[in-house]
Amino acid sequence: MSVYKPSADQETGTSRRRTTLLACCAATVLSTVAACGSGGGAGTTTKDGFAQVAQNDGALTVWVDATRMDAAKQYQASHPGVKMNIVSYDGDANGSNYLQTKVQLFNRTGKGWPDVVFSSQNNEVTWAVDAGFAAPLNKGLIPDAVLGGFAKGANDVCTVNGTLYCLRNDLSQAVLWYNAPLMKKFGYKVPTTWEQYQRLGTKVAGEHPGYLVGDAGDTFTPEIYLWASKCGANHITGPKAVSVDTTSEACTKMAKLLDVLIKNKSMSISGVFSTDFAKNEADKVLLMPGPAWYGGAVFKDGLKTPAKQIAVAPIPQWEGDASPSTGNVGGGTWLLSKHSAHIKAATAFLKWVTTDNAYQGEKAPGFPAYAPAAENWLKAQAASGYFAGDLTPLKDASSQVWPGWGSGQFSQEAIWAATVKPALTQGRTIESMLPAWQDSVVKYAKSNGYKVSQ
Repeated sequence: MSVYKPSADQETGTSRRRTTLLACCAATVLSTVAACGSGGGAGTTTKDGFAQVAQNDGALTVWVDATRMDAAKQYQASHPGVKMNIVSYDGDANGSNYLQTKVQLFNRTGKGWPDVVFSSQNNEVTWAVDAGFAAPLNKGLIPDAVLGGFAKGANDVCTVNGTLYCLRNDLSQAVLWYNAPLMKKFGYKVPTTWEQYQRLGTKVAGEHPGYLVGDAGDTFTPEIYLWASKCGANHITGPKAVSVDTTSEACTKMAKLLDVLIKNKSMSISGVFSTDFAKNEADKVLLMPGPAWYGGAVFKDGLKTPAKQIAVAPIPQWEGDASPSTGNVGGGTWLLSKHSAHIKAATAFLKWVTTDNAYQGEKAPGFPAYAPAAENWLKAQAASGYFAGDLTPLKDASSQVWPGWGSGQFSQEAIWAATVKPALTQGRTIESMLPAWQDSVVKYAKSNGYKVSQ
């Protein structure tokens, strides 16, 4: 963890520097200065739904991951009158639980809490509310008019018993990315159903071996495919309750589809961020189901796919299913600390970083959760000249994330990585691993205090 402190030029807003970084990067070391959070003061005042410590005009401490560092720097440059300590940390990437561990320490010592913090995880409120860290946001801090502008369901992961404890940064709805020139060259049509998708994968394996219609090598594979298929492996039914069923038809038919394509090698198991994939398969992608951020983070920045090749379509649906559904991979949330001695400044930053077009609408790497900013973001992406075709499917998918897959305190990605991914590399099928996956989910859930129904 490190602290970013601006130069004199940056403090006056006359010099700005922006670095492009991939989503989910590790924290970047910017200096060796120790981080200092707000510790509060004597006396409290009940306001906005919680007891607030004595306020002062000290520096606002903001924790961000590497990707959101640009947002914090931009805010400081455009608000030179605001004193800020910008702290870089891992963003709780891959369920590291760094934030929770530090908050537990701060609670014991009575100091050190950041005023505002970004997390790459959507499950922080599962512990942050009980830990007395997250402040309620819909009790006076954030106007209803602003909250009403977020996409439908975007802030559900932030809501506990009707109270909002965080704001969603971006949405990571899954869509179907495809290489438009290659699809045209090979004479293939973009599939609209999963049945068509499987048939196309089989055809590709026979006619153009080596080319891919997807990848199943990442730890978030179930969040792309199984979630979109309405597999009830992770249905959070209460603050500490979850329903787990990985052997339903919705799960098994998607598992079988993936197994067919993995076996005929039209689906990779390397992982899109692996060196192997970038080296050997970057130019072999015909289709790739994946989240909204794949366009920039994977194709443009990771695989270096040239401009005017990558297009987007709705993710396929099962034939006969009249209710479109998709999955979600990541996103992120912003939390404001109950312990902040700078509530006014913290709230102003929180509102700006989640809704303002200066960042979310123009420079954010992911699809904004705030709908008006998302409209501007889509226009900016279209005007960039990188994508081939219309980006409307991204907007449509933002309201089609299946609600039956929740954000529990345990990490589904960690469970898949420990249970299913190793079996794939050993040649086992996903279908054969569904019972073991269920057992593992149940174990993780119970270890985190969840009541499990199956």
